[in-house]
Amino acid sequence: MRLQNFLLVVEDIERSWRFYRDLFGLEMVRDFDGNMVLTEGLVLQDRKIWETFLGKEVRVRGHDAELYFEEADLDRFLARVEKSGWEVEFVHPVVTHTWGQKVARLYDPDGHVIEVGEPFPAG
Repeated sequence: MRLQNFLLVVEDIERSWRFYRDLFGLEMVRDFDGNMVLTEGLVLQDRKIWETFLGKEVRVRGHDAELYFEEADLDRFLARVEKSGWEVEFVHPVVTHTWGQKVARLYDPDGHVIEVGEPFPAG
């Protein structure tokens, strides 16, 4: 068995797709009308459809998970965010962990936490 995808429930699927395309370079693989498969295994699901599937209300900003991306040039990524026109809220300022990895954490338009970190230092 292998993990195939990771699904995020979103309020506006087109907005979320543009966000992940513009800032992270993800492309659409398939659009199932309310369920959109992107490259790198990310799936976006319309909130109303998801709530119908589950029969439960979706809660946002749970702060209980994050998407993790690696970027060799974190400063270049942060400059892209700044110039993108997206109003991006950061979880906290850029930090360098004790093991030497520099990371930024931000929210996507629906409040999902995203970490962008430089590759782990060798050693």
